[in-house]
Amino acid sequence: MRIGVICPSEIALRRFMPALQNIKELEFIGVGMYSAEERFGTDFTDRNIIMNKLESEYKKACVFTEKYGGKIFNSYESIVTSNEIDVIYIPLPPALHFKWANMALEYDKHVIVEKPATISMKKSFSLVKLARDKSLAFHENYMFTFHAQVHAIDEIIRSGKIGDVRLYRISFGFPKRKATDFRFSKELGGGALLDAGGYTIKYASWLLGESAQVCYAQINYIDGFEVDMYGSAVLKNKDGLTVQTSFGMDNSYKCELEVWGSKGCLSTDRILTAPVGFKPQIIIQKDGVKESSELPEDDAFGKSLKYFVNCIRNDKVREENYNAILKQAELIEQFKLLANKEQFL
Repeated sequence: MRIGVICPSEIALRRFMPALQNIKELEFIGVGMYSAEERFGTDFTDRNIIMNKLESEYKKACVFTEKYGGKIFNSYESIVTSNEIDVIYIPLPPALHFKWANMALEYDKHVIVEKPATISMKKSFSLVKLARDKSLAFHENYMFTFHAQVHAIDEIIRSGKIGDVRLYRISFGFPKRKATDFRFSKELGGGALLDAGGYTIKYASWLLGESAQVCYAQINYIDGFEVDMYGSAVLKNKDGLTVQTSFGMDNSYKCELEVWGSKGCLSTDRILTAPVGFKPQIIIQKDGVKESSELPEDDAFGKSLKYFVNCIRNDKVREENYNAILKQAELIEQFKLLANKEQFL
C-alpha cells in the first residue's frame, strides 16, 4: 500500500517516519505541503509573509524527502486526491482533521489520523460511517495502547498481586508551550481536554471496559488563553469501578498511573508517552515493602501502524477499531456535557 503524509509536521518526522520504515506493507510516496489558499484563504493581504511561510513549509517538506525519499505534493488536496496514494496519514491540528479525512475517504483512501480523530462526536461518527460504508480503514492514533507496558500492567492486575482494584488514578500534564502552538488556538481545535485529557479518558476506558461512562467533569481556564488549560474527570463502569483522571497543559510534567488495590499499590510513569528506547518502571508497594521492576522498551508507534495495516486487511479488526473511535468520541462528548458544553463551542 502506498502512503502519503499530508503535512511535514514535527510528530510526522520525529515519530511517524522512523516507525514507517519498519512496516513493509506501507511504501512512502511523499509529503504534502499546504498551498497558499489552503493556509491563508483567498484574501491575501501580505504576499511577502505568505511567500515566507510557503518557503518555510517547503523546507520542512524537503527534510522528509532528503531523509526518506518520495516527492513533495504542492497542496493537501493534491496528495489526498492523488492516484499514487492508497493511504493518508494526517498529523494536522485537530480542527483540520475532519475536512481532510473526509476528503481522503471520499477518494477511497485508508486514513490514519493523529488523536483526536475530530473535535466533535458528530464529526467522528460521520467519518466512521463513511469509512464503514466504503470498507476503508480509519484509525485514531492513540499509540500508547499498543505499548507492552500497558499490557504488562493488565497482567499484574489480573494476577491478583495487589488484590482487588479499589481505584485507578491517571495524571497527564505538561508545561506551557510557545504561544504560537496550535494547542492554544480555539480555531485549530486546541485545549487541554482534546490534547491531554483525551489520553486519560482513552486509558480510563481501556481499564474500565465497554461500560465506561463519564460521571464527573471539570474544566478550567486561565486568563489570557481562549482554550481550556486543565481539568479533571471521574469515570466508572457498571460494576462501580472508578478511574480518577487529571490533565493539563500549564502543569509541571506528570504522566502517571496509580492502581490502589486491596493488598497493595502499583504505580508507573510515562504510561502514555513512552518513546522507543525507554524502559518503563513499575513500583509495587505491598506489606510495607516497595518492589521495583523494569519492563522492556517497545515501539508503540510501530505497533499502532501494524494494527492499522491489519484494519485494512481484516474486516473484523476494522469494525473493532471503528467502535473504539466511536466510544472515545462518546466519552469526550459526555465530558463536555457535564463540564458545560457551551464552553467548548
